[in-house]
Amino acid sequence: MVQSSLGGIVYGNLSEVAETSGSLTGQSTDDSWILENLDATRCLGRALVQRLPALSVLLLEGPLGAGKTSLVQGIATALGIREPITSPTYALAQHYPDGNPPLIHLDLYRLEQPSTANELFLQEEEEAQALGALMAVEWPDRLSLNLPEAWRLQLQHRAQGGRLAQFTSPATDPKNSSTCI
Repeated sequence: MVQSSLGGIVYGNLSEVAETSGSLTGQSTDDSWILENLDATRCLGRALVQRLPALSVLLLEGPLGAGKTSLVQGIATALGIREPITSPTYALAQHYPDGNPPLIHLDLYRLEQPSTANELFLQEEEEAQALGALMAVEWPDRLSLNLPEAWRLQLQHRAQGGRLAQFTSPATDPKNSSTCI
């Protein structure tokens, strides 16, 4: 267990914190962290950019107020995006073409019908591919699509305070495994 300079306690099978920068590094595709505050959540977002391959889709799971948008703010900072990042709850999608790579941020919270969420996701995914963009999707549980190439980050509130973040690569995500009968 290591304390970051931003106050977030980091732990996991493969995580470390850089001495003074507060950035996170690791050698695997799966990690868990305890994030004591929103600054630590943003720090994790900045660090995840280094772990995600080009044209990635990152599914952000967690209840209201878990820090999904704060994590996207950190991602945007790492991509060099200077404009304010807000939740696209009402707009549904925000595009940030000035990032390197660009960023498309979806929030599917208000979409109750999976067919509507699927249609929006597929349209935005097509645009992300054309732009070479990273895609961050809040409330992916609204989708009925199988997304085996997507990365997942689950954020949960902890009774002791802060948040638990669990990062899963497509290769090890149990939602992508199949069983033979």
